[in-house]
Amino acid sequence: MERLIVATKNKGKIVEIKQVLSGLPLEVISMNEAGIDIDVVEDGVTFEENSLKKALEINKVSKSMVLADDSGLEVDFLDGAPGIYSARFGGPEASDADRNKKLLEMLKDVPFEKRTARFVCAIAVVFPDGRHFVVRGTCEGFVDFECKGSNGFGYDPLFFVQQFDKTMAEIDADLKNKMSHRAKALALMQEKLQKYL
Repeated sequence: MERLIVATKNKGKIVEIKQVLSGLPLEVISMNEAGIDIDVVEDGVTFEENSLKKALEINKVSKSMVLADDSGLEVDFLDGAPGIYSARFGGPEASDADRNKKLLEMLKDVPFEKRTARFVCAIAVVFPDGRHFVVRGTCEGFVDFECKGSNGFGYDPLFFVQQFDKTMAEIDADLKNKMSHRAKALALMQEKLQKYL
């Protein structure tokens, strides 16, 4: 069974990725489990650049297959912000709650129909021989007026999905793992990995 290192310290992401890839003959482990403690500087200008940079750097150290993602929220009214800065929005010490509060403040008087947004996820996979690919998944929605729900992490409690009349944090894990930006990117990645494996 081939080892796949997930280049993230986010426990929520690792759980989601393990669930989606459970049908493939892969031993999916975190950087922690692989004994790797590197902070890759995400200085790319796109989600794709950042995910590939992370995967390549961890691959260099581990010589293993590596999966890295870069994801975030793009709010149209804010010209795509927080975008690639989603995790650092509000400062390096900001919590999910702090980031959500800041976003709500920035959209304080903006009516619902102008609060369109999307979650974006770019996933890069680098193979032991250096070959690689990047896929992208998106999920359209709106920024709600308050946080709702306790499933998920990050901006999930604010991200309203009209189709289900719920925020991403109110949607159960099984459904989320079919329709989220990460689920869509992981499905594309899974197809490519199946060909490789």
